[in-house]
Amino acid sequence: MDEIWSVTTLTRYIRGLFETDYRLKDLWVEGEVSNISRPSSGHLYFTLKDSGAELRCVMWRGQAAQLVFSPRDGDAVEAHGSVGVYESRGQYQLYVDTLRPAGEGLLFRDFLQLKAKLEAEGLFAEESKRPLPVWPRRIGLVTSPTAAALRDMLNVIRRRFPLAEVSLSPTAVQGDGAPPQIVAALEAVDALGPDVIIVARGGGSLEDLWAFNDERVARAIRATRAPVVCGVGHETDFTLADFAADRRAPTPSAAAELVTPDLSEVRASLSGLVNRLAQNLASKIQSARWALAEQVAGLRGLSPRARLANSRQRLDEVVNRAAAAAAHSLALRRERLAGLSGSLAAVSPLATLARGYAVVTRAGTSQVIRAADEVAVGDELDLRVRAGEFGATVSRR
Repeated sequence: MDEIWSVTTLTRYIRGLFETDYRLKDLWVEGEVSNISRPSSGHLYFTLKDSGAELRCVMWRGQAAQLVFSPRDGDAVEAHGSVGVYESRGQYQLYVDTLRPAGEGLLFRDFLQLKAKLEAEGLFAEESKRPLPVWPRRIGLVTSPTAAALRDMLNVIRRRFPLAEVSLSPTAVQGDGAPPQIVAALEAVDALGPDVIIVARGGGSLEDLWAFNDERVARAIRATRAPVVCGVGHETDFTLADFAADRRAPTPSAAAELVTPDLSEVRASLSGLVNRLAQNLASKIQSARWALAEQVAGLRGLSPRARLANSRQRLDEVVNRAAAAAAHSLALRRERLAGLSGSLAAVSPLATLARGYAVVTRAGTSQVIRAADEVAVGDELDLRVRAGEFGATVSRR
């Protein structure tokens, strides 16, 4: 009985045949691109065809991201890879790892060799990339003065950040004489002291862009003092200038957008900063007021006025107590004096005189006559009675 194979078994057997044929593991295929597709996954799907056949091709995202040109339907290309079988659809296809325009194989090989050399030197190292300024005051442009790329960049800069000053360093951007002109233009504009430099030109074929794959241009970009943005070709075009620059932009217009802040965003940001500054200032003023109030309260507690008021009050209290004590002492003294006065009045000669007695002194002296034998007839005497004094002469004894 004949063996019956399943579709899966047969497909895997055919895949094994492909995988064991060394000629299908490393080959170049030339054809015309058609049905090209770039899904969001980043992989590249297309068909290679000639007058007699078609071949499905797949290029994974990692290899597709390294393409130095953008393949389009109708382009003649050379694809390198290995042939395998896609089992789910039972079709064989070419798994592409390198893609180059047809007829430019030697040129592309030179590009890869020079790229590997400069990369090994560290010319493309990420740690050597310089940051772009946030607010560029002067922007240097290295491009053709007649190219549409210049007008596009100027329009973008004028729209987004018209405050920036633009310095153009004109140069040819393709042809055999372009590389030394690009180097001279870079050196000239860098000497003006710009904040950032844009090297740019529009899209074209690999040959058109070849001036930007020149080693002299790549080294001149790394030698500038200002950071450099490269906007050469289209989004899928890569040159050595892109790798040497501090930032790569997919187009010249995108390069101009990359180096300029949006004026409307600047206004919004400035408005937000002003509001935050006002809030912070108000908060600081309020905090300062509170601190001042606390210091004033503390100062009042330490003020000599407060101590002086307390001293005045204590002085009033002391004075009042002293006045009361003096009044009390004076009252006591008055009472004592009244008592003494009463006692004195009791023994006072005036009291005796008031009762009708008289004090007799020898005339003109204070000698008091106490006995009759102390006078003789004819002596002059002074007599003091309760209501006055008068003189007398002794006429008898």
